[in-house]
Amino acid sequence: MTDVLVPGGRDVRGSLDRTSEAKRGAASTASDADACVVACPPHPQHRGHRGDERLRAVSSALTAGGVDCFRFDYGDWDGGYGERADARNAVAWARERYDRVGLFGFSFGGTLALLVASESGASEGDVDAVSALAPTARIASDLDAVAALEDIDCPTQVVYATRDDTADWKPVVERARELGVETVEWSADHFFVGQAGKVGDAVGAWLSDAL
Repeated sequence: MTDVLVPGGRDVRGSLDRTSEAKRGAASTASDADACVVACPPHPQHRGHRGDERLRAVSSALTAGGVDCFRFDYGDWDGGYGERADARNAVAWARERYDRVGLFGFSFGGTLALLVASESGASEGDVDAVSALAPTARIASDLDAVAALEDIDCPTQVVYATRDDTADWKPVVERARELGVETVEWSADHFFVGQAGKVGDAVGAWLSDAL
């Protein structure tokens, strides 16, 4: 794992999990991967951080399959706007170093992942695939994941839990289905208690194939 300070004017720090570590051990200093997934944590005001077990599970599956994963922490809370910029900057950082870049996020992070993917085409927003785990429909009136889905033109996956009573996920799933976006149903609560590893494998496999 390599610690990284993300450029962009906010104090955004992350951990790069490299496929070389999964193959040759932590002493390795170089990565064999030409693809990387940027992983957005859940809500920072609810103790969301880059060490979240769902992010770690996805990262483990990705690095085992030959894809690096960059898990980052947001800067100071900014109502979702600064956090969206953090995710954009993390993608830009990865884009400078990898041929292909994916986005993943859980809960609040899933919403941000969809928002940033919808901006793909801007130099800081190029995304080749995006997966959102238990995304909530919106963070603010103009930070709307449901509307963002219409502007995403890369492979997209939305994974949701049928017993989730924490996030407002139903509008996202309904619109995703209308648009033909891949949706995956999981019998779990919002936090996928006891199932993070299995969900990580499923999301990691999809992202690896998409990239």
